[in-house]
Amino acid sequence: MKILHIILFLAGALSAQHEHHHHQPEADSSAPNEASSYLLSFSSGTSLNPASWPMPMAMTKAGSWNLMWMGQAFLVGTQQSGPRGGDKIYSANWGMLAATRNLGKGSLMLRGMVSLDPLTVTGKQYPLLFQTGESANGKPIVDGQHPHDAIMELSIHYARPLAEHTILNIYYAPTGDAALGPVAFPHRASAMELPQATLGHHWQDSTHIANNVLTLGLKYRQFRIEASGFRGKEPNENRWNIDMGKMDSYSGRLTWQPSRNWLAQFSAARITRPETFHLDDVVRTTASLHYTQPQGWSTSIIWARNKKTIGRYATNSFLAETVRPVTRRNLLTARLEWSQRDELFENDHDLAHELYEQTGKRAFNVSGLTVGYTRELAKTGALRTAAGFNVTTYAIANALKPYYGSRPAAVSVFLRFRLQAGE
Repeated sequence: MKILHIILFLAGALSAQHEHHHHQPEADSSAPNEASSYLLSFSSGTSLNPASWPMPMAMTKAGSWNLMWMGQAFLVGTQQSGPRGGDKIYSANWGMLAATRNLGKGSLMLRGMVSLDPLTVTGKQYPLLFQTGESANGKPIVDGQHPHDAIMELSIHYARPLAEHTILNIYYAPTGDAALGPVAFPHRASAMELPQATLGHHWQDSTHIANNVLTLGLKYRQFRIEASGFRGKEPNENRWNIDMGKMDSYSGRLTWQPSRNWLAQFSAARITRPETFHLDDVVRTTASLHYTQPQGWSTSIIWARNKKTIGRYATNSFLAETVRPVTRRNLLTARLEWSQRDELFENDHDLAHELYEQTGKRAFNVSGLTVGYTRELAKTGALRTAAGFNVTTYAIANALKPYYGSRPAAVSVFLRFRLQAGE
């Protein structure tokens, strides 16, 4: 709470300084100023999609507050082949409300994001071959994806222009998104028609739900530099609480926006003991390039690296994904992934040791290619409904084939519901 009081004090002081200097009353707070527009451009935390992306949302007003509503839900049926494949029907979903109002030349934004994943992803995970990270039922998750916390973000965010082309922003969240990595997959423009998580999630964007996050950012023309302090531990199995703890991790991110269609970021962090079953700290490095057209064609290329401080080895992940509207109602999707998997035998340490003795490797290469199709079905007010499917095939190291089969694959079919005003 002390941090929250500091942010409110700074916001008030900066706003009062502006009014005293110009000797004029505050502008009409119902019309978004430059700072409000800047805050509303963020996708989650302080992460950004390219500015040309037609962000799906609905806007309303409540007095001097401008409200932005966002949300989507997938109802998914998944079937996977091979000895470790699984089948399941589940829903991945989230909803967000952001409220902004002017404070002098600056602006304040309050934002909350929630998910019903803890109810709609039964068994505390859904099947996703080769995925690892976090825990379920007292064990490390292997070949599965954890649900998101019920409270994905609860934040207060202040921004104020300091000079022409220069904006300062301060962000605090008991639960929120640290300045590390690209926009997380649930909110990334290029991933909006792919309901399942990326295999590189715990390399690329897992800190989109972190705790006790404080971020300071400065934007100048096309560039933005940020620094965050946050709690490094991943969320625990209780998906209904806020896992507060001391700030023991830190990150920095540089973002470049050469035009409305393009965005690039480079970021790095030291994360203190992110996984419950590992003593390692993780040194994470990410870089990404994103392209979006106003019609909605979006593409991302992402690289990320994790180095474990006790194991003293590094693993990498790479992703290229795209969503391409062919017509107004028909969209094609693709995702190409490669990563070095080092936790596939977390629940059988004897087997993990045996494989290490046989191969001399701690991590094994896994590649996945996903292609899919989405068809927009109906519009009811601001609610859009669509149906789609995707198919994933994997290429894996020979050492993994006795446990996964020679040609593992997966098929998912889904219904998608999304808030999106306008045509």
